Amino acid sequence: MPHAPLDCDLLVVGSGAAGLAAAVSAAHLGKRVILVEKDAVLGGATAWSGGWLWAPRNPLARRAGIVEDIEQPRTYLRNELGEHYRPELVDAFLQNCPDMVAFFEQHTALQFVDGNGIPDMHGDTPGAATGGHQVIAAPYDGREVLDLLPRLRKTLRETSFMGMPIMAGADLAAFLNMTRSPRALLHVIRRFTTHLYHLARYGRAMHLVNGVALIARLARSAQDLGVQMLESTPAQRLIIEDGNICGAVVLHAGEETTIRAKAVVLAAGGFPNDPERRKAMFPRDASGHDNLALPPDSCSGDGLRLGESAGGYVANDLRSPVAWAPVSKVPYADGSIGHFPHIIDRGKPGIIGVLQNGKRFVNEAGGYYDYVDAMLKAVPEDQQACSWLICDHRSQRRYGLGFARPAPVPLWPHIRNGYLKRGHSLEALAQACGIDPFGLVATVDEFNQHARRGKDPLFGRGSTAFNRRSGDAQHNGPNPCVAPIEHGPFYAVKVQPGCFGTFAGLRTDGHARVLDAHDEPIPGLYAAGTDMASPLGGHYPSGGINLGPALTFGYIAGRRAAAL
Repeated sequence: MPHAPLDCDLLVVGSGAAGLAAAVSAAHLGKRVILVEKDAVLGGATAWSGGWLWAPRNPLARRAGIVEDIEQPRTYLRNELGEHYRPELVDAFLQNCPDMVAFFEQHTALQFVDGNGIPDMHGDTPGAATGGHQVIAAPYDGREVLDLLPRLRKTLRETSFMGMPIMAGADLAAFLNMTRSPRALLHVIRRFTTHLYHLARYGRAMHLVNGVALIARLARSAQDLGVQMLESTPAQRLIIEDGNICGAVVLHAGEETTIRAKAVVLAAGGFPNDPERRKAMFPRDASGHDNLALPPDSCSGDGLRLGESAGGYVANDLRSPVAWAPVSKVPYADGSIGHFPHIIDRGKPGIIGVLQNGKRFVNEAGGYYDYVDAMLKAVPEDQQACSWLICDHRSQRRYGLGFARPAPVPLWPHIRNGYLKRGHSLEALAQACGIDPFGLVATVDEFNQHARRGKDPLFGRGSTAFNRRSGDAQHNGPNPCVAPIEHGPFYAVKVQPGCFGTFAGLRTDGHARVLDAHDEPIPGLYAAGTDMASPLGGHYPSGGINLGPALTFGYIAGRRAAAL
């Protein structure tokens, strides 16, 4: 890239789903687009995500015969968000997300697979759907982006197996059932054999799924449309002339370069790794490092600081400033520490979550955000905010526990490095974890009495469609989420508050325009993704509510900016 000033119609800051969606949407309309990324690779936090989008009334659902009026998801959000319901943002999202999915399907390399069987998280809320609200990027052959592959972020190592990403749905089900189904075992053998070939031939996974597939498809589309994508190029400051945003000064190859543009979209990934803003906004994060962030280190608040420098402001009236996720620390032989998100294990039968006092505190089969929210409310302020997921040997070998995979993957490496605690009795396990042994034994005894009949009178585990989806449909019992914990040895993993990203971004209107202190749009400045204040008010009503709005408002911002 030359260090002489560059000109374009739209400058996008950030290469996650929101930034790439904005870039592709504007480039499709014939605009010259430059995208800058602070990190050395493209993809942001999206590449490390599960890749699901919450997109009610999407074309894939309609093609499957799931047709609903906009009032159904609107009713669900109105009841979920309560006082944080902002009609302008909710309506902009609900009206545009079907068009967004259709646009990418029809005009780009981004294709989707439906998640029509996935219910909304809170099935007892009026308007909740039993399916038809989710889509995920279709798997992608890495050879389709061979020219871009070195520039794309790889899958998060904690959610892959020897670098092999596993897609939610039938692919994951096969891995969980490989010891019980010859058909599933054959699928796993084929996948793993192909992966070994790809490692030998290309040095990385080539069957791209989840967030990596989403980024690869968007990056392919951007490249084909002529978007100039520049990695290792952080935006330093915005260019402001007579109150208008006219581009930015970026740092590339150690030198400052001016990029002039008619508009700028901020999509730099929020502030999950900004210790100062975390200390100011996160609950119980006095050091700025107390919670375990899943996004890359580069998601450190750059977009928010740029927006504030132009007169924008960060919303502080949301239900939560952060998209919570339960996370455990994974120690590696080289001394590094990874972060594992507990998304699918909590709802499996024979696994419960307890506090230091040994007591349960939540319906473990509910949403991951809800798990952390309940944990923070239940743990006294003078104690470390944490819990333990507990199971017996049978459940661990069947479903795994966190980063400790199910059979036939061995357990001893995780026991030796301390990630997985083990006890031949519940009392011994409690002592290994620092849990009250009397409290744990009493909790498990009471849980088992009801679990043998498929019941959970304390928290109603298995009472909603989302709960049951989180369980095991093949479980030999009346409740797919409940089984007694009685076959030692017993295992535990320590779980701490973590996050997928942040909700407290720049306040915008329904056109993704950044607003000033008087709630007036700042000319030429847009925000999307987690640089934009959560359009759902800091609530987490369903899986995919980070990426669904991110792509939708990126799409809105790109098209709106292209009209300037």
